[in-house]
Amino acid sequence: MKKVHSVEEYIEVNTHFKEELEVLRALILSTNLEENIKWSAPTYSLKGKNVLGIGAFKHHFCIWFFNGVFLKDEHNRLETAQEKTKALRQLRFNTLNDINKPLVLDYVREAIENQELGKEIKPKRTTKKDILVPELLNEELKTNSKFKAAFNALSPSCQREYCNYINEAKREATKISRLEKIKPIILNGKGLHDQYKNC
Repeated sequence: MKKVHSVEEYIEVNTHFKEELEVLRALILSTNLEENIKWSAPTYSLKGKNVLGIGAFKHHFCIWFFNGVFLKDEHNRLETAQEKTKALRQLRFNTLNDINKPLVLDYVREAIENQELGKEIKPKRTTKKDILVPELLNEELKTNSKFKAAFNALSPSCQREYCNYINEAKREATKISRLEKIKPIILNGKGLHDQYKNC
């Protein structure tokens, strides 16, 4: 996705859903949420806390609810973003006619109310005990003191991402190639997903 710096720019980039995004934006701005751009997408917050965002994809557009798990969803419209997502829920649309404005506003207002009540899933802190270090990586840590120092300087969550990256490979050859790929990144003090967040 191209990096954008304003909501207007985001809507212009997604011309295939331009009118639809403008309708969702107007509905959201009729509430007390503050509009920002985060992760190159329109995001709406309350007192600095993310409540929801809007997004456009190839075949659909949507509203993301950051703590959507707490929404009642009486109309059974919410979708789970992905299996590992605990809190995030998506209200998905395919056409302009799919936008039922009163219904959308009900979901938005409930999300604001939940935020005011402090309903949110706090991310679980990763500790060193949670990390299952793969044997290949362990051998490298034992034999390469410079690499070990760089790995230990990373946050526990970054360490876990590297371990999972190797552990998730099924073949030994893939595990080895993944270790070779991450070694220079670790030595540079970077996390596996540093382009998305800071470690």
